[in-house]
Amino acid sequence: VYDLSRFAALHPGGLTVLLDEEVAGQDATKIFYSLHRHEVLQKPGYARLQIGVVRGNEDDTERIIGTTSLPGELSLVPYAEPTWLSKGYSSPYFSESHRKLQVAFRTFVDEIIYPDAQLCEENGKRASQSVLDAMAAKNIHAMRLGPGKHLKGLTLMDGIVQPEEFDYFHELVLNQELARIGARGYGDGLMAGMVIGLPPVLNFGSEELKKRVVPDIFAGKKFICLAISEAFAGSDVAGLKTTAEKTEDGKHWIINGTKKWITNGTFSDYFTVGCRTDGGFTVILVEREHGGVETMAIKTSYSSAAGTAYITFDNVKVPVENTLGPENAGLLVMLSNFNHERWVMTCASIRAQRLIVEECLKWANQREVFGKPLFSQAVIRHKLAAMIARVESAQAWLETITYQMTKMTYKQQSAKLAGQIAFIKMYATRTGQETARDAVQIFGGRGITRTGMGRFIEHYHRTITFDSLLGGAEDVLGDLGVRQAIKQMPKNVRL
Repeated sequence: VYDLSRFAALHPGGLTVLLDEEVAGQDATKIFYSLHRHEVLQKPGYARLQIGVVRGNEDDTERIIGTTSLPGELSLVPYAEPTWLSKGYSSPYFSESHRKLQVAFRTFVDEIIYPDAQLCEENGKRASQSVLDAMAAKNIHAMRLGPGKHLKGLTLMDGIVQPEEFDYFHELVLNQELARIGARGYGDGLMAGMVIGLPPVLNFGSEELKKRVVPDIFAGKKFICLAISEAFAGSDVAGLKTTAEKTEDGKHWIINGTKKWITNGTFSDYFTVGCRTDGGFTVILVEREHGGVETMAIKTSYSSAAGTAYITFDNVKVPVENTLGPENAGLLVMLSNFNHERWVMTCASIRAQRLIVEECLKWANQREVFGKPLFSQAVIRHKLAAMIARVESAQAWLETITYQMTKMTYKQQSAKLAGQIAFIKMYATRTGQETARDAVQIFGGRGITRTGMGRFIEHYHRTITFDSLLGGAEDVLGDLGVRQAIKQMPKNVRL
């Protein structure tokens, strides 16, 4: 029961709505939830308006399922969770260790990351340092790079998982739980640059370089990004124009050129840069303090919290010790990073798509049209069926590929999974765009409104195209997958 007498004149929707005969002095539950998300009632200013509950219902006031879930709770909405997390189902892939990590990390995301994500997605600021520090305290930054030597000796998520047992399914859990925040720009701003920019340092950098650079990044004190794309070359990495020339004494590189659409670039301290050199391509770690590095924010369809940048390198002098991998073998260094990068993006994209399926199921259940629930319309059920089928098939394919990753060396993954990972990313982002379109039709005008009932739908519809471009455009990835298949065709095969 709410007393709105002092609030009525301030109601954003006007006084007339509150004085409607179906609202004032009535049970307005149904009409309220046709207009507002439950989170409105949780705001302190509105919570103070509650004066009690209806007599006889003091102990029977139901919590609104799916909107006031306690931190870490699973959703009870069908298909809102992947099958392995749904009650009554089993999985051959996920162990008790994976489940414990999922519970702990979801609680962490709900309590620490989600509130900051909603705030920063709107104000465009980088993730709060307090959030980065909290993640560092549990070694989450290190875990986001997947299994490997970099985890040795670390206490992961308060000891829930041991470094030697951490595998790609643990990493999948992290990626998918992070995607639940429904804030695409913030998600990329939450050190996504590290996820794609630090592996070349870990895999190809000297021990001295790693000791100097990696600890501060894992601690969330310094930031790194992958600077490959240019206005001249996106998916075509062979078309890069940024140059690196050695000084006469051979002790330094002089780097000149530009990079564009670089995630986290505006606030990065380190830049993993692909450069054209005399004998081919070379990857070099550039430090902002070297001087000659300028970054400028690029306005895109999602939040500036991502730190998307245009970068200029003007005679930047870099020690040759910062070379990552062999000189002129940079193409190998860059390409070796793409499989994991695309897999990470696919994990997140599929889980973000599932969030939209959940939103649509809730809305179809509570929205009434022509005196009946929205789901009574066959066309709505048809759209929901397609949405569910898409996300379930994508998740199943993802888990199959992830299992293969746990059984292969990095070299084997490059040889056998490059095509499959390219295909699943293409599939996930194409189906995501179909789901975004269907979701807007289900929500109507609310699906194109940045606030209110359809805010997550609007946000997803506006930002899903990032998934389809980052890490390689859909058509490029599809072509890569086919070319990989053709390479493996037996020479004597015939119809």
